Amino acid sequence: MLEKEDHKQDAAFNQAMHGKDSSGAQKLAVDEYSKYWDNKTAAKETEDIRAQRRTEYATLTRHYHNLSTDPYEYGWVQSFHFCRFSVGESFRRAIARHEHFLAHVTDIRENAVVLDVGCGVGGPAKEIAKFSGARVVGLNNNNYQIDRATLHWNGKAQMPLTEDSFDAVYAIEATVHAPALHSVYSEIFRVLKHKRYSQIRLHVEEGNGVSSMEKMSVNPQFNGDGSFEMLHHEDLAERPSSIHIWDFPTIFRITGLCRTIVHRFVGAMEALSLAPKGSQKAGDSMARGGDALVAGGREKLFTPICLIVRKKPSKTAEDLES
Repeated sequence: MLEKEDHKQDAAFNQAMHGKDSSGAQKLAVDEYSKYWDNKTAAKETEDIRAQRRTEYATLTRHYHNLSTDPYEYGWVQSFHFCRFSVGESFRRAIARHEHFLAHVTDIRENAVVLDVGCGVGGPAKEIAKFSGARVVGLNNNNYQIDRATLHWNGKAQMPLTEDSFDAVYAIEATVHAPALHSVYSEIFRVLKHKRYSQIRLHVEEGNGVSSMEKMSVNPQFNGDGSFEMLHHEDLAERPSSIHIWDFPTIFRITGLCRTIVHRFVGAMEALSLAPKGSQKAGDSMARGGDALVAGGREKLFTPICLIVRKKPSKTAEDLES
């Protein structure tokens, strides 16, 4: 059972801790954090002691960050993480390069809505937002760090965020503070959009006149509920070949150059009333469908040449008698 969050109490303590007369709150934070470690050795540590720390993780990490945020920010930088260095590279430049690399490999794009789990004071979020053009929302369980970052306020392991609401989620050296990684990643999974699959499926449906494409798993013939006998099932695109059909523009009319020419030509014909209204829009819709078929094939989400051979089972002697 995780600790219940109390945002009002955290905000009040934050004001006391970082106000003009902070000595009392400072001592309390030191004492509260130290109680988990003072007079404890690895030899004497029990599972009950570790379980108590996990149960009270929010208090432990909150007081740690209350005490460590200022030294880290002013003694390190606003990005509380490690990085690799190159010869002759400055510290801040190496930190920024590391964050740019993370944004690149996670494919964070312009206008994407991205969640930074355990955002600290917002250094990486601000840098990644500037680099990529994405909107980065910070998530944190420490009120003081949220004030420093002027970002979104929420708990880190308990995420009251809408399902399927983020295009990407990242965490930089932050999930280690959570009491159980499973709870963190299950929440990340919940709030992360199924964007790539959903977008490809939508364009396949749009460009091919399909009302609702279903997964193989819902087909009764694949989960054992069907009456047919399965003889053969194969994705023919996976057969050994020198090329994949979606990787080679076998005819000029499906190349980007030809499609651009046709798009403009049809638009001109439509403007001159030589082609029916909506011709260009219909063509664009089919083109998006074609692109989605290619993307679905490359990412193993869809195949246009799935071979399924079934037969109706012969009646048994018992069936004939009945």
